[in-house]
Amino acid sequence: RVKAVLRRCKPKEAVHILTDGGLSLDLDQRTVTADGERVQLTYKEFELLRLFLSRPGMAFTREQLYTQVWDMAYMDDSRTLDMHIRTLRQKLGNCGRLIETVRNVGYRLEAAP
Repeated sequence: RVKAVLRRCKPKEAVHILTDGGLSLDLDQRTVTADGERVQLTYKEFELLRLFLSRPGMAFTREQLYTQVWDMAYMDDSRTLDMHIRTLRQKLGNCGRLIETVRNVGYRLEAAP
């Protein structure tokens, strides 16, 4: 009985690969594939995509993105985030359309059906 209980209580392994739709992000190797094609991303682009894939469908505010990716306070007039999202969408090709702009809020990754 003790062995059975211990088997059921075994901690679950950490998720090392995040996927949604045609996107796949390997946290260990820090690689990204979009529709089967390997994509080279900068550190910040990778972190943005990791955040989006960790919570698909959730709308992140600009403040949340700045805090979690840049580790700094949000500056209202900065276009840094917009430029990173733009280049991330371009690099992901067709999968880039999954990153949606949420008016007056920020961005989210459309959850795959």
